[in-house]
Amino acid sequence: MTRKDTGRNNYIFGPVPSRRLGRSLGIDLVPFKTCTYDCIYCQLGRTTDKTTQRKEWVPTGDVINQLSGKLGSNPDYITLSGSGEPTLFSHIEELISGIKSITDVPVAVLTNGSLLWMPQVRKALKTADLVVPSLDAGSDRIFQYVNRPHPDISFTKMLEGLIKFREEYDGQYWLEVFLLAGITTTEMEVSGLRAFINSIRPDKVQTNTVSRPPAESFAEPVPRKELETITRKLYDKADVIADYRGVHKAEYFSAKRDDILTLLKRRPCSVEDIAAGLGIHRNEVVKYVEELLTEGKIAAKPQGKHLYYNAII
Repeated sequence: MTRKDTGRNNYIFGPVPSRRLGRSLGIDLVPFKTCTYDCIYCQLGRTTDKTTQRKEWVPTGDVINQLSGKLGSNPDYITLSGSGEPTLFSHIEELISGIKSITDVPVAVLTNGSLLWMPQVRKALKTADLVVPSLDAGSDRIFQYVNRPHPDISFTKMLEGLIKFREEYDGQYWLEVFLLAGITTTEMEVSGLRAFINSIRPDKVQTNTVSRPPAESFAEPVPRKELETITRKLYDKADVIADYRGVHKAEYFSAKRDDILTLLKRRPCSVEDIAAGLGIHRNEVVKYVEELLTEGKIAAKPQGKHLYYNAII
């Protein structure tokens, strides 16, 4: 197999433009769509392996070696995220330590927060510079509907984990709240979210909504003005994260985006097609596809089990 940088022997992607982290150099630690949740809004599609079993899914030494070769790209953050839930990687503490032994670039962990009730997971993340878990519901009923968690994860257990981690963690702790029109925007849900956020006491809250084609078509975005109104109600230190911070305008990012647009002018492609055709990681593709969709330069069309993108000429 000669595919360049698209198989499981490639764990590093980017830097990609991040709305909150600038130039983010990503690390993918679990197989595609291996997660504790099956969120209705996920831009990567349905979860294919819903699990709470933590493993060394990828060789830690190989990840460090690959990362060392990418540090010359001058990232603002090294981000543990990827195609599933990163805290399912059982050697994450060792990995963070290894990263810090070769660079001073801050380490961020983007997690759904579902395993923070486990003491070993909270301990593993203590040395990260920034941890960003999610809270998508203000009640158990909506939690089950939106996140579709593994049976081992109850709403109470998840919430207790978010609170306990705040008590034990000294780094920056940001909470992402993903809002869906007509589902988590009701007065009751917003009230519940506000109460739970005040119990968690994050350094800041960042609200988000659907901007890429979601796993389920009924997961719809919240209009910008409504999102801003709800954000003001949730927490004193809360912001909408709806736009990139301008980093995507750099030549490095523009060139890759233009490559994708050129490819889509030739033929419709899925994310996997683009990744294979251009030799870049699917997570990197998703970032650029999101921006092109927002700008109205491409359109998405379901075909069978896949989503295909084409350029709007």
